[in-house]
Amino acid sequence: MLTLTGLTKSYGGRRVLDDVSFDVKPGRLTGFVGGNGAGKTTTMRIVLGVLGDEGGTVTLDGSPITRADRRRFGYMPEERGLYPKMKVLEQIVYLARLHGYSKTDATTRARALLEQLGLGERLEDNVETLSLGNQQRAQIAAALVHEPQVLILDEPFSGLDPLAVDVVAGVLQERAAQGAAVLFSSHQLDVVERLCDDLVIIAGGTIRAAGTRDALRAQHSTRRYELISTGDVGWLREEPGVRVENFDGGYALFETDDEPTAQRVLRRAVEHGDVASFAPQHPSLAQIFKEVIQ
Repeated sequence: MLTLTGLTKSYGGRRVLDDVSFDVKPGRLTGFVGGNGAGKTTTMRIVLGVLGDEGGTVTLDGSPITRADRRRFGYMPEERGLYPKMKVLEQIVYLARLHGYSKTDATTRARALLEQLGLGERLEDNVETLSLGNQQRAQIAAALVHEPQVLILDEPFSGLDPLAVDVVAGVLQERAAQGAAVLFSSHQLDVVERLCDDLVIIAGGTIRAAGTRDALRAQHSTRRYELISTGDVGWLREEPGVRVENFDGGYALFETDDEPTAQRVLRRAVEHGDVASFAPQHPSLAQIFKEVIQ
């Protein structure tokens, strides 16, 4: 497990990280979200040893991270860092060989990964001739080719179309299922919400919320329910302890003061007509994000 404890960092007298602490667990995808300048990239660079901290610790399985440990990390920076004149396959093979793979193993591994990422027909093309989205896929291959124990990806879905997002997401989920600890940042909150097991929200250099996706939803959830009935549910507007947010004939979205009130509403809805659906509504990541950064 990758553990960050009390990280601090300042630039020109301005504190950009203040007591940043969270875990990135093996076998899980951890989404790291925050606005521009929130501290995500700075945090990642400290973990990688690219940037020094002014306080705090970063450990792997309870021990300080060594240079040998970091060779088992995979990193994808937000800015692309591949050699533009090299062929795609040649580039990824080269990076695999830097991590100790033989030419044969490196080629086999690189080819399989690039094909999995949808670049099988572009292996002999120079990196600079690829579209921005395909360059992003190649950059992800560069981070993955040596089978890292820890993956740190800065905006891996930037510039990808929806189909490419699904391809890359599938690859990352597969790596997590194989035991890798995966930390990725993204401004695409819908993608983060769909993929991540754990969430870390940062704003102004401080962690505003951290935990499993389900725990954060429960923590920030209000008693909101969606009711869909074959009968008219206009009576709901007069129900004590109920605040109707949205209403249209047999559809209503409402808040209640407590669980007994919700159950009373359900019983009355059954009396008035067939109930097609009655379910609690959990807040989206976007709603949680707005709440915790205010």
